[in-house]
Amino acid sequence: MQSPRSPSSQPFLSVSVTDPVKLGNGVQSYISYRVITKTNFQDYQGPEKIVIRRYSDFVWLRDRLFEKYKGVFIPPLPEKSAVEKFRFSAEFIEMRRAALDIFVNRIALHPELQLSEDLRTFLQADEETMERFRFQETGIFKKKPADLMQMFRDVQTKVSDAVLGKEKPVEETTPEYEKLKHYIFELENHLTEAQKHAYRLVKRHRELGQSLLDFGKAVKLLGACEGEPTGKAFSDLGTKSELLSIKLQKEAQQVLMNFEEPLKDYVRYVQSIKATIAERGTAFRQHCELAETTKLKEINLDKLMLTRSEKVGEAEIEYREIKAESEEATRRFERIVKRMDEEIVRFQEQKTEEMGVAFHQFAKGQARLANGIADAWRALLPKLEAASSV
Repeated sequence: MQSPRSPSSQPFLSVSVTDPVKLGNGVQSYISYRVITKTNFQDYQGPEKIVIRRYSDFVWLRDRLFEKYKGVFIPPLPEKSAVEKFRFSAEFIEMRRAALDIFVNRIALHPELQLSEDLRTFLQADEETMERFRFQETGIFKKKPADLMQMFRDVQTKVSDAVLGKEKPVEETTPEYEKLKHYIFELENHLTEAQKHAYRLVKRHRELGQSLLDFGKAVKLLGACEGEPTGKAFSDLGTKSELLSIKLQKEAQQVLMNFEEPLKDYVRYVQSIKATIAERGTAFRQHCELAETTKLKEINLDKLMLTRSEKVGEAEIEYREIKAESEEATRRFERIVKRMDEEIVRFQEQKTEEMGVAFHQFAKGQARLANGIADAWRALLPKLEAASSV
């Protein structure tokens, strides 16, 4: 038999995020997760590894991948709860655990991201090493406040200049790019609307379940005041209402986890794609600005050479440096475009499959619930008819 790490085995990398545990007290409290990795990748320490991670570790991984893999649609993370009383509720913890599991497995299944050194660190490093990595300064995510303020001032100046007509913003306007942006912005609107109505559906199921529970208790008390067979019929009606209440509450939870949450997840995914689109815009502007600067340096160099200026040597060095910078910016932009062309195909295929499963589960659950409710009331009708005819 082949060993799990045999070179001829089919390569695989699977990750499970399990066992959320609350640690610490007060504002210092947080949830830790057991992250279990199973793989036959040769770069990993063994076929199975178990580490403990917290939410900020997942944030570190997302940020590192976003910085290094420009043009790749980095999977989204679940948001942090801003409301303290919900942060450690059982429902919120389970929803976050499931979302973190999806996040890290999307990375593990991505043909480029799965080979990331940062992913290997995340899945294998001990807690002390992970904490050290997490606090290292990495790009924009760890810039000092003064640096960030300067960035905001620069952006504000550029926007003001554009508004006042001093500067025309450089934007990519190819038909393919415009089509991509239109698709993503429209998709975000439709997903947000669908998620909003899914939320209302969950709320409606829960409210109806609570109403049936209250109704059942009231009818049973009413039955206790009546003689036979009316009292027994009322008692059965109350019991059936309480059982249907449980069905509705269970279905509400199923709709939340298997329908509303996937829709919310894809809203976050589209927002992540919009961040990649913004990075592409930045890369395009850099490419254009450096190309323009290179032309100006070349013109200046030609003038100096014609006049046989003593500054020719210095100008040649400046021209070569800016030309190399410009060529690198062009390659960087082209890499982003190529990656995004591949990524949108993967994203659409993945969305079709995952949304198809979510809608199928939703429809199946609703059919099961409707049939269960109809059968329950139908079984009760003979008893109520018999009681009413006495």
